[in-house]
Amino acid sequence: MNALIFDCDGVLADTELDGHLVAFNETFEHFGLPFRWSQDEYARLLAVGGGKERFIAYVKENPGLEETLPEPLDEFVLKIHKEKSQRYVERVENGLLPGRPGIARIISEALDAGWKVAVASTSALKSVEAVLTAVIGPEQRERLSGVFAGDMVPAKKPAPDIYLMAMDEIGADKDTTVIVEDSNTGAKAAAAANTRYIVTLSTFTVNEEFPQATTVLSNLGVPGEPASIREGEDVLTDGIVTVESLEKVLSLPIPSE
Repeated sequence: MNALIFDCDGVLADTELDGHLVAFNETFEHFGLPFRWSQDEYARLLAVGGGKERFIAYVKENPGLEETLPEPLDEFVLKIHKEKSQRYVERVENGLLPGRPGIARIISEALDAGWKVAVASTSALKSVEAVLTAVIGPEQRERLSGVFAGDMVPAKKPAPDIYLMAMDEIGADKDTTVIVEDSNTGAKAAAAANTRYIVTLSTFTVNEEFPQATTVLSNLGVPGEPASIREGEDVLTDGIVTVESLEKVLSLPIPSE
């Protein structure tokens, strides 16, 4: 059976700019921390998979910053992440993060065509579930084969663990799976899982390179508002990604470096 697996952040919605970054900075202010992340700073930190890991990396790379924390880093990061996740979910539930073009449509079409559909993200499960419900609605959410997120695997992207777990849990095979990613970090995970993947560029990833992607697109497209192709195969059907497009992706060889 064919399977379609989505990353969450930047794929289902442009969550990094309008969601996670805002929630992180609100959390830093809440705890009285002496720093805020700029858009450029956050773009660089996105190379680190996972919110807790991102915060730890930032503290470690700035000498003296760890001494300003009210508690040891390994304990305080849990409080930071919990507060940030709650603020992020509130933004999603308040309708501040609309779905990206074509996401709800292709999920519905793939499910109707008998594809298994899942989400595999390094974000916290609660955050991913909130985005899913907001973007596709509770009824479609119940039709998904699984949602895999947060700390379900020992190694986060760019390690392939989350995608390997997702495929194993939903009974999918790498030869009949298409992954949708938006970042170089996520793309490396998909490539390491030896799967075919397509890229829908998001705010922070427009300048990244994806040498193993089947195709790199502006988005998945909606009727009357076609997607554009930056590079790779033209798999679009009348300017949008359809089930027919996904079947074409599966007919092509898995790219290799």
